[in-house]
Amino acid sequence: MPQFDNTYFTQLPGFYTALTPTPLKGARLLYHSEPLAQDLGLEASWFSAEHTPVWAGERLLPGMQPLAQVYSGHQFGVWAGQLGDGRGILLGEQRLGDGRHMDWHLKGAGLTPYSRMGDGRAVVRSVVREFLASEALHHLGIPTTRALTIVTSDEPVYREREERGAMLLRVAESHVRFGHFEHFYYRQQPEQVQQLADYVIAKHWPQWAQAPDRYARWLTDVVERTARLIAHWQTVGFAHGVMNTDNMSILGLTIDFGPFGFLDDYQPGYICNHSDYQGRYAFDNQPAVAFWNLHRLAQALSDLMPTEVLQEALKAYEPALMAAFGAQMRAKLGLFTQSAKDNDVLTGLLSLMAKEGRDYTRTFRLLSEVQQDQAVSPLRDEFIDREAFDRWYQGYRERLQEEGVSDGERQQAMKAVNPRIILRNYLAQQAIDGAEKDDISTLTRLHQALRDPYSDDPAFDDFAALPPDWGKHLEISCSS
Repeated sequence: MPQFDNTYFTQLPGFYTALTPTPLKGARLLYHSEPLAQDLGLEASWFSAEHTPVWAGERLLPGMQPLAQVYSGHQFGVWAGQLGDGRGILLGEQRLGDGRHMDWHLKGAGLTPYSRMGDGRAVVRSVVREFLASEALHHLGIPTTRALTIVTSDEPVYREREERGAMLLRVAESHVRFGHFEHFYYRQQPEQVQQLADYVIAKHWPQWAQAPDRYARWLTDVVERTARLIAHWQTVGFAHGVMNTDNMSILGLTIDFGPFGFLDDYQPGYICNHSDYQGRYAFDNQPAVAFWNLHRLAQALSDLMPTEVLQEALKAYEPALMAAFGAQMRAKLGLFTQSAKDNDVLTGLLSLMAKEGRDYTRTFRLLSEVQQDQAVSPLRDEFIDREAFDRWYQGYRERLQEEGVSDGERQQAMKAVNPRIILRNYLAQQAIDGAEKDDISTLTRLHQALRDPYSDDPAFDDFAALPPDWGKHLEISCSS
């Protein structure tokens, strides 16, 4: 039996509303993540029909204390005021054998005081997308919330059309966001801001809990975590789509998957959210938006630290971002050492890719097969302007030859960081189409493939193929 603590409930009164989930009609367990279940110490029997009421919010386990968190935030750069868990409920904090705690958070759990104009529900489409996205990022080594179960139902939910209601149980070490701090700052409650800061430091940064400069150390680490997260996103071609401050994790996790998208053709200005009319959250703008969001967090903490301390913490962003991005892109290029030539090599390739709309993931995967002693690359046929590619490739070969690393060693290292399979929107849509008919065959295979995205296993060749034209033009909105 999982053991639960409820520190958020006991230590932060006034930061939430206690309430229980509202069950769906005809709820049934559709799918679960076996690897995550094992990580949480849950045996297979927990996913039998007997325990479906747990995953459907119909039955609480001993020790659970469900609540909806209140927070606020800036949405699309505008102060939006009070937000909060409008369709999610924190069931409890599981205490693991290694001493860590994992929030169990049920999405689509019904109306809360923070639902505003919403219905508190999720649909099959949205929970399948979040399940797959969080699992895909996790297995790419990117910090993220995880997804454990998908529950579907016979209850109608209305979006652009009538859909079936669904629930997702996700887990994370914390669901605290930048917007939690903004909420109490803008309500002019500095004591609550400090109380929340002390809570998260004691729980997640206990080594600094008693340090006189704990707030400065903590904020600097949040800044650096956020920078590394964004660097990870940029290197794999992931666009979040809604980087509001209420969707920014204090632990530097990817959280709240709505209109996300992985790059197909390399378009630096790719906008994955068709509601983002101004392109605020375009792919190439994500680093700047994250920095803007960190400034909003620093403002919310301004009663805890002098301005110069806040500014010093924020200065850590760019070096951390560039260090992480540089290291990861050199690895993708197969470069083991650092050289002044590296930026030209990278920007030269990206420029060619952008000009011709080459597929981001396929290009780097094919680059992993380059042999430095061969004048012709398997990547050459991907480009129309062969002469431009040949000029770039000559400089790239010269850079590789400076290192003295064998092709075999380089290729192995590159294939370990350049995925063959990513969660393309059309693949997610195929899994959704099946799930909406209670057919989990595509969902199961896709989940299995995403758990080993660097593999050359021919069993998943279909998931490594380039997307069909229709698959590049799917419109994804926040309502997903």
